[in-house]
Amino acid sequence: MWWPGTLIGAGAGFAIASIPGAMLGALLGQALDRRLQLYNWAHVRERLGGRPALRNDELLFVLLGRLAKSDGRVGDGHIQQARQEMRSLEMSEVAQRRAIAAFNRGKSGNDRLRGYLRRLGEQPHAAEGVLRACWRMVWADGRVGTAERELIQLWGKWLGWTSEQIQALAQDYGPARRHPVESAMTYQEALRLLGVAATTEPAQIKRAYRRLLSRHHPDKVAGSGATPEQVREATEKTRELHSAYALVRQRRDFR
Repeated sequence: MWWPGTLIGAGAGFAIASIPGAMLGALLGQALDRRLQLYNWAHVRERLGGRPALRNDELLFVLLGRLAKSDGRVGDGHIQQARQEMRSLEMSEVAQRRAIAAFNRGKSGNDRLRGYLRRLGEQPHAAEGVLRACWRMVWADGRVGTAERELIQLWGKWLGWTSEQIQALAQDYGPARRHPVESAMTYQEALRLLGVAATTEPAQIKRAYRRLLSRHHPDKVAGSGATPEQVREATEKTRELHSAYALVRQRRDFR
């Protein structure tokens, strides 16, 4: 991926010292991109305008704030749902303040979110967690408006999901279809499900998650001659693992 600072550095270096200068400029520009989190030109415009780059947990609450305000008014149900998301992530007081600020920032609708979501789309399980949180938010007032549905469809497209996949995910929600694992799982429960601790390194968490996912994946279970009931159980277990991993990643803020 050619990020803005990398391109600018390569161009400036080439102008000064031809190919060797371009190579050095690209390396310096890449370091600047990573330090300032400049993943595309929209991020450059935001930073020049004084808007800080969004962390993954902040991005989630910007999206939720945008959805809550999309029909013109943020209701009590939206606020309660945002608080529920914070509780599910077991956020610290500092993290909660960031989340509240991000939620309010999202209500303005001024952020360019395409670049953030395309980057998040490289993390399938985190992307699914975000879309699930979005569906929970839009059902917080008991109904889904056209504007809300269109936003989720657009964001899902940027995340790399098809319209059919997004709509299928929506079936888990609604007034009478809240997913019990999604609404009840806490950070500590997610850690226990993955068999890790709060102090476990991210790389070890990833390995534990992948090992469990491989063991319980419904395709693998079905291939071993399991009964339909066992395949359904494996499917539910896989969904729980997805939810647990997404929650831990958001809480620990790692890629």
